[in-house]
Amino acid sequence: MDPQLLNYYEAIERASADMLAAARAGNWDEVVKLEGACVLLISQLKHAAQQPPGEAGAAADAADPRALEAAKIKSRIMQRILVNDAEIRHLAEPWLQELDDTLAGRRKTLH
Repeated sequence: MDPQLLNYYEAIERASADMLAAARAGNWDEVVKLEGACVLLISQLKHAAQQPPGEAGAAADAADPRALEAAKIKSRIMQRILVNDAEIRHLAEPWLQELDDTLAGRRKTLH
C-alpha cells in the first residue's frame, strides 16, 4: 500500500476520533463540521487510490512484508473508525429523535 494512502486513512481516523469526542460533549455543530472534513478526506483518498503507485508502491506486492504490515494497519484503522462511527450514531439517536419531533411539531411535555 502506498504510504500516502495510509496517511489518508490515519487522517480519517483522527477526524473520526474528534467527531466522537464532539458527540460525547454534545457539540453536534462540531460533529457536522468534522463530518464534512471526513467526506473531503475520503474523496481525496479515493482520488489518490486511483493514481498509479509511486516507486515504493510499485515494488510492493501481496507477499511483501511491508505490504502485509500496511494491510494490517489499514484493517486496524478501519475497525477503529467503524467503532467510533457506531458510538457516534448511538449518541446521536436521542438528538435525532428530538430533531424529528421538533420538525414534526411535537413538543416535549413535562409532567
